Amino acid sequence: MAPPSSRRSGHSRRAQYTVFTGYVIAAIGAVIGGVLLAISLWNPGAFRGLRGTAGDTIEPAGQATAVARDGAGGFFENIAAYYRAGSKNAALKQELELARIRLAEADAVEQENLRLKRLLALRDSEVEPIVTTRLVGSTSSSARRFAYLGAGRSSGVRVGMPVRSPKGVVGRILEVGQSSSRVLLLTDSESVLPVRRAKDDTVAFAEGRGDGLLRIRLINLGLNPIEKGDLFVTSGAGGYYRPGVAVAIVHEVTADGGVARLVADPASADFVSVEPIWQPEAVVGSNTPIEQELGEEEEAE
Repeated sequence: MAPPSSRRSGHSRRAQYTVFTGYVIAAIGAVIGGVLLAISLWNPGAFRGLRGTAGDTIEPAGQATAVARDGAGGFFENIAAYYRAGSKNAALKQELELARIRLAEADAVEQENLRLKRLLALRDSEVEPIVTTRLVGSTSSSARRFAYLGAGRSSGVRVGMPVRSPKGVVGRILEVGQSSSRVLLLTDSESVLPVRRAKDDTVAFAEGRGDGLLRIRLINLGLNPIEKGDLFVTSGAGGYYRPGVAVAIVHEVTADGGVARLVADPASADFVSVEPIWQPEAVVGSNTPIEQELGEEEEAE
């Protein structure tokens, strides 16, 4: 039987040379590194040129890396800014909506202040009103024109009393209930009101036409002195209305007078005042149904 071989399995001379070469290269590298370290410690500026050359060599790669880094940062910043802009726009829209609501509320308050001032003007007139109340409603689709008030006999309202808004005459009381009243508007076809032109003594009658307008009919026929834009006021004749209260403005001239629009449109009046009859003794004893009812009430009292 042959004796076993003393050589190790897988071992060869080439492998021994490879290992030996590695050790030699490592030793040479260590020696070179030690020499370079000694030179750098003894003369730090000896490798300045070499470092500069190396820096110049890698500078383009550093520029490309910096540009890529800045671009990536700008990209993400743009994305973040986009989402922030969306939230800011939503907040601005909400603030704008709130501002519009506050503006509308301010306009409503301003309008309410104007209405209150007009109401105060009604109370501060030289004639003390019987009552100041709200105009509940009015007719607008028939030849008969009436309005309704939220005050009646319990508030001192009586038949025949004039009704006016802050702008001028509206009509007079036609019927009275305990807590409500019906008003005969100036535009009713049965309404006739003595008036005069505000700038002189041209007298006329303002007759309702049943269509929201008044017919100004001159008492003295002849040359018609009325001009478009003339203001007519109550003359005080008839005893119901005190003189000098605005009634209507002429917008069309006719052969015997003109056609006028009301100064105090009931449709735009919130509050009205009921005033006492200007001259009660002048209206009691007349033959019209309203005057007869007024006289019966006074006799009953």
